[in-house]
Amino acid sequence: MLNSATLVVQTSFLGDTVLTTPLLAYLAKRGPVDVVVTAASAPLLANNPSIRDVIVYDKRGRDSGVGGFVRLARRLWSNRYGRAYLAQGSVRSAALVLAGGIRERIGFETSAGKRLYSARVPYIEKEHHAARLLHLAAGAGELEPALVRPRLFPGDVERRAVDALLAQRGWGSEPFIALAPGSVWATKRWPYYSDLVSELDANIAIVGSSADRELAREIERKGGSRVLDCTGHLSLLASAELIGRARVLVTNDSAPLHLASAMGTPTAVVFGPTVPEFGFGPLAPRSRVLGITTLACRPCDRHGPQRCPLGHWRCMREITPRHVAEAVQELIAPPRIPTSSR
Repeated sequence: MLNSATLVVQTSFLGDTVLTTPLLAYLAKRGPVDVVVTAASAPLLANNPSIRDVIVYDKRGRDSGVGGFVRLARRLWSNRYGRAYLAQGSVRSAALVLAGGIRERIGFETSAGKRLYSARVPYIEKEHHAARLLHLAAGAGELEPALVRPRLFPGDVERRAVDALLAQRGWGSEPFIALAPGSVWATKRWPYYSDLVSELDANIAIVGSSADRELAREIERKGGSRVLDCTGHLSLLASAELIGRARVLVTNDSAPLHLASAMGTPTAVVFGPTVPEFGFGPLAPRSRVLGITTLACRPCDRHGPQRCPLGHWRCMREITPRHVAEAVQELIAPPRIPTSSR
């Protein structure tokens, strides 16, 4: 007999996992929800009340190759899911749920694995990806903004880690601005974060992985004791906790943008080779998108190439520190309350 649990498969990037949380919350209203994610993404979903079980598919590690695929398919088969939502559309993901004996396999009509689906949903290009994923289960039609906003749930472990890091600098509850200068894709990295520090009269916390350490050092050299380098010192969920405490996050088009959306932190996002119309813009209640809209060559790539195809990289170089600082100040200022006219 099939059980009442639903499976969601999301084995793409970290940001995609964050943007899948509205779908998970929606499905949890109907019954238990399990989710298949990568080893890198799994910690993001800790403490999430919408999830019964997080199933790790370490497709580049212990679960690589045919043996890992078969082991996971057998586990899915033993769980007897009646329905799966393919939030990641590869042929491998589709084959996995088919091999797991899941009869209803729902995904986007544009996905590589669509031939293995039992039902296909339109992929609306200009819609936010969190909404696109939610439409897999919610059907067509307009969605309430509250349904679309992602959520993460840092716990006591993450709070203590952030408390300890801030205490090292003696900040305590002092306000700070967070900067996330890194990105896997080189052309997405706005080059003026160190100059931005001179424009901001505030404490600065730098968020990122150990791969962003050199970028953080450059910012520290400019900002001195006002700057706290947190790169490589916090887990993903603890980084979300830190971002949640910031007055504003300044970030590239990368994973911290989505952490800020999940934590409700005002966000200033620098877009260069990509554009928010791809569906990955900010969803925080207050945000500013910064980009050079007059360039005919933009956007040039879905993710961001390692080098500018034309060699000038104007999409990033022409966004000035003053421009970004002004956006930060607008976000720090209290929201304006409209006055009624008589």
